[in-house]
Amino acid sequence: MNAPLAIDYETIFLHAPVGMCISENRTIQSCNEALAGMFGYPREALVGKSFCLLYPSPDEFIRTGDRIIPIMNAKGRYSDERIMRRANGELFWCHVTGHALKAREPLGPGIWTFEDVSEKRPVTAELTPREREIAALLVEGKTSKVIARQIDLSPRTVEMHRARLMRKFEAATSSELVHKLVGVQL
Repeated sequence: MNAPLAIDYETIFLHAPVGMCISENRTIQSCNEALAGMFGYPREALVGKSFCLLYPSPDEFIRTGDRIIPIMNAKGRYSDERIMRRANGELFWCHVTGHALKAREPLGPGIWTFEDVSEKRPVTAELTPREREIAALLVEGKTSKVIARQIDLSPRTVEMHRARLMRKFEAATSSELVHKLVGVQL
């Protein structure tokens, strides 16, 4: 009888078809080739770097972290779609999922996956950091009131940003805006 083959988890991690990384306190401890390629960096250039490097702006990095903490505390995992930034400055939509390895440390040690969804959802308009944040929450199906509460703005301010997004994406209704944000042709 043949002995079972030993599973080489490091090789699996390094060559997985989805971007993956191990992080601690929002700093990349290790990442695979798919993640490095997606963001346009050599793998070694990302190790030891803050996730801030992958965001369109430092402010978006901070606000996303603030949004993640209560969800990670409640569920131990987090998932969303957001606009990220490649090494060459190009912005793209990315599906991000993370799992905390220690229940009481939402941003402590964790495993994160990143999937480039830009083919389905291209970034077609120049958006401000706040518009990118609100667009990501609209795509999740959240209402203006829920978004306002979540990011500590007034519902009126959120509606103002939604109206700007509708103009930029030439959408007549909120539903049409969400369809355009997710790349659905009407």
